[in-house]
Amino acid sequence: MSSRANPKVVVLMGGPSAERAVSLSSGRECAAALRDSGCEVIEVDAGRDVAARLIEIAPDVVFNALHGRWGEDGAVQGILEWLRIPYTHSGILASALTLDKQRTKDVFRKAGLPVVESVIAASADVRAAHVMAPPYVVKPNNEGSSVGIYIVHDAANGPPQLADDMPEHVMVEAFAPGRELTTTVVGDRALTVTDILTDGWYDYDAKYKPGGSRHVLPADIPTNIFDACMDYALRAHNALGCRGVTRTDFRWDEARGLAGLILLETNTQPGMTPTSLTPEQAAHVGISFPQLCRWMVEDASCDR
Repeated sequence: MSSRANPKVVVLMGGPSAERAVSLSSGRECAAALRDSGCEVIEVDAGRDVAARLIEIAPDVVFNALHGRWGEDGAVQGILEWLRIPYTHSGILASALTLDKQRTKDVFRKAGLPVVESVIAASADVRAAHVMAPPYVVKPNNEGSSVGIYIVHDAANGPPQLADDMPEHVMVEAFAPGRELTTTVVGDRALTVTDILTDGWYDYDAKYKPGGSRHVLPADIPTNIFDACMDYALRAHNALGCRGVTRTDFRWDEARGLAGLILLETNTQPGMTPTSLTPEQAAHVGISFPQLCRWMVEDASCDR
């Protein structure tokens, strides 16, 4: 990136994904923080003309605040590599790989990281009959933020009636009981572990609506579980080839001890909204929000 004291930064936000609203919120927060840190900031709502806009603006760095498909799956990263504009977060391959939940699990297994059984199945088959013994979870294979999640409990009368807008193929995975834990990695450092408390499932509203969830950090859990989360998150980040900031989510079944800790997924562009976990974890270890955003700008590059 440019060595200028006040680099010109485009914050890419919005876009066409199912997570557009979250991205707009993340983008606004990051833009304000970057201005506080001394950057010249231009906010760009990413549309089909995004390449032309970037050529016109000619920024020193792109801060990628997009979430979900197009922004988080390697697509916009490819545009930025083609234009040779340094950018934040992970590169093309790691982004594409990590947004594909099934392939992410394949990488985790190869790295010796614990995951639950899962299959990719046609949505029509999932609607017709149980493709796995309940309890299980159905979700899109390439969306984030708990978009389109169905939980099929033991007592379910039949298979889930998936919405018509679900993709043609979905992931079906064994339900992992227990507490929701998460760990952020910044560069080569795992920050801490947060215990996420909700009254129900940690769904879209729980993630993004004020009061939707309560975050306990550092998590009040046994030392060996805490240490394992820190270790697993860093190993996941490295095994997937990620860069910059990631967040890895876990479920932990207390009754099974360390054997009850499993990885759900790694998020290459974790939320940066007022209720988001990553800024909270950074603040807990002494990194302010403007410092975190500025570090990401300084870490930006091509060939990620």
